[in-house]
Amino acid sequence: METTKRRNNFTQSVGRAITVMELLSRRGWSGVTEVANELGINKSTAYRLLTTLRDRGLVEQDAATEKYRLGFGLVMLASSVTADLDVARCSRPVCDWLAERTRETVTVAVLEGDDAVILYQSNSRSSALSVDWSGMHTPLHATAAGKIFLHYMPGDQQRRILKRSLQRYTENTIVDPKALREELQRDHGRDYWYTIEELEVGLNAIAAPVRCADGVVVAAVSVSGPAFRLPPDTFQETGALCVRAAEEISRCLGFQG
Repeated sequence: METTKRRNNFTQSVGRAITVMELLSRRGWSGVTEVANELGINKSTAYRLLTTLRDRGLVEQDAATEKYRLGFGLVMLASSVTADLDVARCSRPVCDWLAERTRETVTVAVLEGDDAVILYQSNSRSSALSVDWSGMHTPLHATAAGKIFLHYMPGDQQRRILKRSLQRYTENTIVDPKALREELQRDHGRDYWYTIEELEVGLNAIAAPVRCADGVVVAAVSVSGPAFRLPPDTFQETGALCVRAAEEISRCLGFQG
């Protein structure tokens, strides 16, 4: 009963915080009294909501008038969504081309937390895979796209991820952090990464990094297929196509390198 009560109180607070931000988006600078009256709550509650949002950077307070408006923190949150939308927009035609060229399944993934999340998927008409991976969270250590993110992320972030226990999905999954770091280092001179039945038995994948205007890796485009249709002796040819696709998406995002 007590747990349910706390959960309901939390949900109510989140709802009120969202309502406060919606109010400020419409009215601009507003004081505690205005917010309290609009929401039908007492001023002390309104003050606590505004103070919490201010401390998180989601609203800002004018020192002279003590009124509040939306803060820059919201811009930072929105920019990450906008970036993903740009990646999806630029990826669609390129992925469709790559899927038909390789006759396999093509996906574009972005890094979200400690996972690679599939942002877009394109299947060729002859693809042997029927699974829809869109929106799926996939592990970094067992996927070609994930290894790209591991390679290019800051060292402290990589060390934190590799310090924890890594799940074994198949006999080929690399779960030893030292061995995985060595593989990432060996792959440093190549333009694409690959996995051989590391996430699923019978599934191989090749991926190449996608960069935004400032050169930062923001996504990875992958070709996945059954091991018998995408064996290691095809990796160089398929990898070159994957790199070509990644470069095209990168140019669309403003990368000039």
